Amino acid sequence: MVGLEIRGRIERDWPMSKLTAWRVGGPATFAVWPADEEELALVLRHGRASGLRTLVLGRGSNVLAPDGGWEGIVLMTTGLRQTIWREDGVSAGAGCTLPALAQEAARRSLSGLEFACGIPGTLGGAVVMNAGAYGGDMSGLVLRARLFTEEGGFRECSGAELGFSYRRSALQAGGRFVTGAVLRLRAREEALIRRDMDTWQTRRRQSQPLGVASAGSVFRNPPGDFAGRLIEMAGWKGRRAGGAEISARNANFIINSGGATAADIRELIAAVREDVERRFHIRLETEIKIL
Repeated sequence: MVGLEIRGRIERDWPMSKLTAWRVGGPATFAVWPADEEELALVLRHGRASGLRTLVLGRGSNVLAPDGGWEGIVLMTTGLRQTIWREDGVSAGAGCTLPALAQEAARRSLSGLEFACGIPGTLGGAVVMNAGAYGGDMSGLVLRARLFTEEGGFRECSGAELGFSYRRSALQAGGRFVTGAVLRLRAREEALIRRDMDTWQTRRRQSQPLGVASAGSVFRNPPGDFAGRLIEMAGWKGRRAGGAEISARNANFIINSGGATAADIRELIAAVREDVERRFHIRLETEIKIL
């Protein structure tokens, strides 16, 4: 990135397998870790002026990167971790991780983030996809979000303006990037918060393949049903394509069991979707973002 100087980090031809939870993906032309919001804006403006595509990632926990890599900039938000805690919530940068926010909220006797204690993503990505679990999601917490806009500046918008629905937001249309958000929380005894967090973590350990490379739930749950149930009923648990495998613990997870490629994962996604639709007449939609 000729002429761009930042305090953060810039790497050329950086493997996206090092930037995504599935541990697959070829090299990005540039990988950039801005030190703060102003550097993030500088990189985004530079990319637009240079005609370079820019992909903004947190921890890459719900992204399938292509084997051929990304021609352009992959911009990591992990440097945006500032927090300002209040009696009724927190203002936090897009790079803050959900588990860290949930733990600190519990310490401060603030409730609302219990569901997020085991979601391995960042706040920015969670707002974009309206991340949720166990009956809670971001739509119930986001009071305001700070965005970098298509015009090259910043603006704040209310949670109502973000068009939240099940695992969706208006931000998924692209063009705008989350740099931070204000979450509205409520007072509650720390012991009760931690009791619920322990319950969710226990359920997660029992029902999800933790400790392996995956991107979480691959498909959105269809109305009134569960994607994992349908996939299991179709007999897909444990089936493989190359190094990619349908988890034997949760059929809505595809794990990288070693040496998987994006092509392997895409093959499984397509085959599962086709088979479930043929058997049950339900078309599964992906929850993960396929680049």
